[in-house]
Amino acid sequence: MALSRSAWAGTAVAAAATLFVVAASPAPTPGADGIGDTYFPQLGNGGYDALHYDLGVAYNPDTDRLDGRTTLTARATQNLSGFDLDLQKLEVTRVEVNGKRAEFTREGDEIKVTPRQFLRKGRTFEVTVVYGGVPEPLSGPIVFGSDYGWMKTTDGVFVACEPNAASTWFPSSDHPSDKATYDIRIRTPKGLTAVSNGRLVSTFDKGDSTYTHWRESKPMATYLATATIGKFDVKTGTTPAGTPIYVAIDPVLANSNNVDVYAVTAAATDYWSQIFGPYPFEETGAIVDDMPQAGFSLEVQSKPVYSAVRSESTIVHELAHQWFGDSVSVAHWKDIWLNEGFATYSQWLWDEHKGTRTAHDAFLAGYNSRPSTSAFWQITVGDPQRDTMFASAVYQRGAMTLQVLRERIGDPAFFKLLPAWTKLHRYGNANTDEFIRLAEKISGQQLDDLFTTWLFTTGKPTL
Repeated sequence: MALSRSAWAGTAVAAAATLFVVAASPAPTPGADGIGDTYFPQLGNGGYDALHYDLGVAYNPDTDRLDGRTTLTARATQNLSGFDLDLQKLEVTRVEVNGKRAEFTREGDEIKVTPRQFLRKGRTFEVTVVYGGVPEPLSGPIVFGSDYGWMKTTDGVFVACEPNAASTWFPSSDHPSDKATYDIRIRTPKGLTAVSNGRLVSTFDKGDSTYTHWRESKPMATYLATATIGKFDVKTGTTPAGTPIYVAIDPVLANSNNVDVYAVTAAATDYWSQIFGPYPFEETGAIVDDMPQAGFSLEVQSKPVYSAVRSESTIVHELAHQWFGDSVSVAHWKDIWLNEGFATYSQWLWDEHKGTRTAHDAFLAGYNSRPSTSAFWQITVGDPQRDTMFASAVYQRGAMTLQVLRERIGDPAFFKLLPAWTKLHRYGNANTDEFIRLAEKISGQQLDDLFTTWLFTTGKPTL
């Protein structure tokens, strides 16, 4: 069929417009090798937004070898000619993008992927990485001088990755600002239990192996993912208010520390749900593993992991993190007091709830016990620096800041602020400035002086 002169002219105009749009579209460029965090410049990656991880890992405690196949579903945030993944030390043998073999190179802890065709902005894509090796824990001053990450135990592995160790066992955009949902599938020798995030989808034995599938349907920061493996006694049920609960305890520790982990977990989950707003995840619980070399516990999403450090106070701290840190995560690591100050203050609120000590008295005890010459007062809590991001001042002075705020604005405003904060940023990220603005909005007061003094000025504040 031939076109009339007018129809031909209209078609030519349309074609020219299409060519203009294509020409005006930015040329594909590689995504940045980090999101720009001042403490960890190469953590996370630019150019895409992680949406979902499908992790498949097989671990043999006898050899300490991990073999993995991770598929990340992501959305391009620019026209991408290539992009990075974070992966520390493990060997990559194959990368596919949208089912097609992709080229990749390695620069330190960065895997640089070049797909066959560029990825258009706004489009969803899948990258699959096949990898393996012996994961190595990280060490250094950051986490109390302890090793952290993928840590071998006598019967398996203890996995606690804050702040930068998730990429020691799976390729990722390893920064809390890039949350995603997860399916985590773990193959272990038969007889071992693998515990991870969210709800248990299935577990079965086949041959000499056990296959376990966990699903975290709520957005999660990479450092909160776990694949802790070992011999565990498991107890399940629901809290009195109806939240499903899953508690796994190493039999070696069953009768130690004189704390009923299951009971305290159930009680604290329900109480914090009243104070902080609805519990944000599908399941609560705990993983208690015999790992004394790890001198810490961690607020793993839905199931905190506890090593040699566990008590009622520790449990309520880690469960408070489910709101402050897990559901509402830091936008950058310099805002870590929003996690640790809030969880420490929750310990004071728990004592107040139990009738053992008021938060005001806890504040005074901490304040009066440290002279003005103490190094404690020399940490800038609102930006504590990488190697001291978990200094005691971040926890304790962060909690003091909240008590000073509570006494300034009064209980009605303060206990309106906490659930308003967790609701406003549920499953997202937030920073200190946003908290200050919300506190001012709810209280109707100007609060910059309070936060400047307690978070951003060194030295012991006067009361």
